[in-house]
Amino acid sequence: MKTIKPPAVAGLFYPAEAETLRQQVKGYIAAAQTLSPTPPKALIAPHAGYIYSGPIAGTAYASLQNAADQIHRVILLAPAHRVAFRGIAYSSASHFQTPLGILPVDTALLEGLLHLAQLHQNDAAFAEEHSVEVHLPFLQETLDSFTILPLLVGDADAEEVAEILELTWNEQENLIVISSDLSHYLDYEAATEMDLATSRAIESLQPGALTYHSACGRIPVSGLLLVAKRHHLTGRTVDLRNSGDTAGSHDRVVGYGAYVFN
Repeated sequence: MKTIKPPAVAGLFYPAEAETLRQQVKGYIAAAQTLSPTPPKALIAPHAGYIYSGPIAGTAYASLQNAADQIHRVILLAPAHRVAFRGIAYSSASHFQTPLGILPVDTALLEGLLHLAQLHQNDAAFAEEHSVEVHLPFLQETLDSFTILPLLVGDADAEEVAEILELTWNEQENLIVISSDLSHYLDYEAATEMDLATSRAIESLQPGALTYHSACGRIPVSGLLLVAKRHHLTGRTVDLRNSGDTAGSHDRVVGYGAYVFN
């Protein structure tokens, strides 16, 4: 039976009208011109309202423009903001909806992971969460036919994330997307300094250099860095800005980075 997770932040974090949303996402991607000669294995991209982080997310997703017909499954890990829980949560929904249409959850892939103790169903955690949802329109505009496996990371550790990634790693058609903003509510200069340090840690695949204040998605980011290092991937920063650069004041900013792993 089809069960659909409706959008929670359409009209808040991004436009609720389909054509307006489509044109906005296309604009962010077109402005980026971040092509990748080979399909990325993983991305890190931000999850704030599009007016703030959309241009940076667009830079990450622009790297998929030559891979639309090669990626057929997206494993998306994001930090939970609304509900506190232990471990890593999945939704019981068979599909996730945005104004651009519905996306099927890869239930077969999910079933193959359910033996992991850290993984459990938690629909309440997904109900009002934005950190997964804001990525879906970007995926819908850059890929062709694909399924998703959206997971929310609560009180977990990097190895628990890495264990999931390892079990999904070897399929060439899989893309990993990690949802994370960077520093929160520092002044512009302090945020710039911290976000540069975070970017250096990401590029050098050093999760131990990340602190609680580095990124709200520190745990899923750290899990990706562990696996990327084991598989000899290279990470590069393709965009690094903050809300002071896009749509906010310089007094209290949030940092946004876009990273591509090949």
